[in-house]
Amino acid sequence: MARAWFHNGGCEIASSRPVTVLVAPDSFKGSASATDAAVAIGKGVQDVMPDVQVILHPVSDGGEGLVDVLVPALGGRFVITDVSGPLPGSVVHARWGLSSDGSMAVMEMAQAAGLGLVPENRRDPKVTTTFGVGELIRAALDRGARSILLGIGGSATNDGGAGMAQALGVRLLDHGGRELAPGGAALQNLDAIDLSGLDPRLHAAHITVACDVRNPLTGPTGASAVYGPQKGATPADIGVLDRALAHYRDRILNVCGIDVQAIPGSGAAGGLGAALVAFCGARLQSGIDVVLESTGFDRLLAEADLVITGEGRMDEQTLYGKALAGVLQHAGRQRVPVAAIVGSLGAPRETLIGPEAFCAVEVLVSGTVTTADAMGNAPEHLRRAASHLVRFLSHRGMFPQTED
Repeated sequence: MARAWFHNGGCEIASSRPVTVLVAPDSFKGSASATDAAVAIGKGVQDVMPDVQVILHPVSDGGEGLVDVLVPALGGRFVITDVSGPLPGSVVHARWGLSSDGSMAVMEMAQAAGLGLVPENRRDPKVTTTFGVGELIRAALDRGARSILLGIGGSATNDGGAGMAQALGVRLLDHGGRELAPGGAALQNLDAIDLSGLDPRLHAAHITVACDVRNPLTGPTGASAVYGPQKGATPADIGVLDRALAHYRDRILNVCGIDVQAIPGSGAAGGLGAALVAFCGARLQSGIDVVLESTGFDRLLAEADLVITGEGRMDEQTLYGKALAGVLQHAGRQRVPVAAIVGSLGAPRETLIGPEAFCAVEVLVSGTVTTADAMGNAPEHLRRAASHLVRFLSHRGMFPQTED
């Protein structure tokens, strides 16, 4: 087996072929799923080098695509459950999965409370709710699942997971003993938390939360300030929501004895991370690490000479906690070089390429290719970009020379 490593910011193959390329992209949001991206990139590699062995291994950091990536990897089956949507009174068809033996459920909170489920003109985190997420968890318990992996990216909510908790039997009461209304703003009226009705099956369940952020619940880097605006929050709304979550945090500390503010990632998904820890005993983990470990990525790396990963946009934050960063870190431990194909670039290329980073970066939106064109014809552009990338690496000495 040929072996590859970083060398002077580039890539080299140490011996003769066969060569194996591991294709491991995240989704290109709004244009291609992780699976579709992997297929297109794989075709592009083999268009230029048909003798190269290509292994398709789509990934997710816990957001969009987690279910589609993990359920097939676990030999599982998909399930559709009708649950409450993020807008009070709405119903959505949430897609999740069960492992082959039914012991493990894989879910995305975005299937029940995602931003894409709310029209832009109705986005208001003061009222959107995670109630449907709690219904999904309950559905998994009803099916006999003993462990649940829940991705919490892409939320439309800022209710601190209050709706989820209510769906699982937690009573959140105001001064008059009435149940709180849906949404983050209602938390400012929270007077008491009653755990007596909490679903007892949660005590025996193991819930792992896949998330890619480490934001605290409140404050200038908290859920409301950082993510509220993209969910429709005005500057005035952010103040209301942050104060409501701070009040909620204090009540959780009094009742559960857990300071959720001190937990990295408690602000994920509008504070859903905090509620999952406090009420469900969940563990928050890096989403990409969970996916890579669950799908045997390191085992595949042992046979790989090059990894090609990708996502919609790459910037300086890409190297910290996102899917591409996880792929890069895991590959680096085995000295396997990583190249990337991205929709657009938000940082100087030289900050992303080098011995400790990517050996090459191919960008879809460049020259005559517009953002609209790249998103509207993503598989075609990904295939072409992969072919160009392989030719580039060949000319750099990684592969045998190819024809232009």
